[in-house]
Amino acid sequence: MRAAPLKGLHSSSPASCHSNHLLDTNESQKSNSGKTPIQILHEYGTKSGNLPVYVMERAEGEAHQPSFVFSVTVGDVSGIGQGPSKKAAKHQAAEAALKAMNIDAGVMNVPGKSDSNGVAAETNNHPNSVGLLQELALQRGWHLPEYTVLTEAGPPHKREFTVICQLESLSEKGVGNSKKAAKKAAAEKIVAKLQSLSGCSEITWGPKPSVRFENLRNSTAEKISLLRRNPLSIPNTDYIQMMLDLSTEQGFEVTYFDIDELTVNGQYQCLAELSTTPVTVCHGTGISCSNAHNDAAHSALQYIKASIK
Repeated sequence: MRAAPLKGLHSSSPASCHSNHLLDTNESQKSNSGKTPIQILHEYGTKSGNLPVYVMERAEGEAHQPSFVFSVTVGDVSGIGQGPSKKAAKHQAAEAALKAMNIDAGVMNVPGKSDSNGVAAETNNHPNSVGLLQELALQRGWHLPEYTVLTEAGPPHKREFTVICQLESLSEKGVGNSKKAAKKAAAEKIVAKLQSLSGCSEITWGPKPSVRFENLRNSTAEKISLLRRNPLSIPNTDYIQMMLDLSTEQGFEVTYFDIDELTVNGQYQCLAELSTTPVTVCHGTGISCSNAHNDAAHSALQYIKASIK
């Protein structure tokens, strides 16, 4: 297949040195019931039919000392939180929302769930896309959609907000005269994209299977054990088949993207993309497309082998 312009390929960054501190912070935020504010608020939202929606308002500070600001909305109630990590800021926002609703962690008097089955309906009877995405993610075990405020512009009487909605590998921007309107517009675009990818109004799309390198390191399955033991320097090896066998065993996908331009030496080239977390992309070249694919598969296998030692 021919490659569309590739963009948005990211590598994972090392864990922050503040991880131990953050764990202590999260522990200290647990209530007497042993639940964090995020868990309590989620419980409330599930029972009341208004699932909490978190929005990253901004990220500030230096790389070694970041600061995140998140807001959370549950029905008509909202809260703001700030912290050195996204998780810590979400905890603070959830805590603020709980305080605004006078909810004690130990006792939760929650109104009955509405007939909308957790997805609030708009006054014009159109589904609430923000709520729909939340429900969809929960039902299918996806990561919850994340909303980020990208820009805020215009005079006070005519503000314009741009919000990006990220759901698994999909992302869309929405613009509106309020954060809520921009968030809704972004969610509507994601819903439309899901329907388009599904080929109908019923959403059947699912994200590509993904596997973390930690899982690969801990695996003792046959193919990955062979990769650990055997050299990757044997001539005339079918590395494409070897990669296919490994990906089938470990539960991730491999996609080859042919690049139209030849190398300076006149060779074909391609990229092999592995649906690992984070995504792995390796380059390959050869005297033919199939040779380039084999070279890319070889590079990917070398990368995996080096990463799971």
